[in-house]
Amino acid sequence: MRFSFVLLLVSLGSALLVVNTQYASRHLYMELEKANALGLRIETEKERLQVDRRAQATPLRVEQLAQDKLQMRTTTPAVTQYVNHGVAIATSQP
Repeated sequence: MRFSFVLLLVSLGSALLVVNTQYASRHLYMELEKANALGLRIETEKERLQVDRRAQATPLRVEQLAQDKLQMRTTTPAVTQYVNHGVAIATSQP
């Protein structure tokens, strides 16, 4: 009788341990799935940002921004400064 009671307690303890382990395993699996989904979202955002960066860095766009925001203009022989042994010689500016 006493042996049966101890065996019953051990069986109940074992069952509770199995249930607890399954719960922890499911919880960890859910966390893993969340982390994988977050990683996928971050990778997608990274690719989108790289495409945006490449679109922003086209030579035509850079030239347009230089002209509009920095008031830069293309060089011509009429608007050129020549340096001769450390002395600047200015040509006519339009």
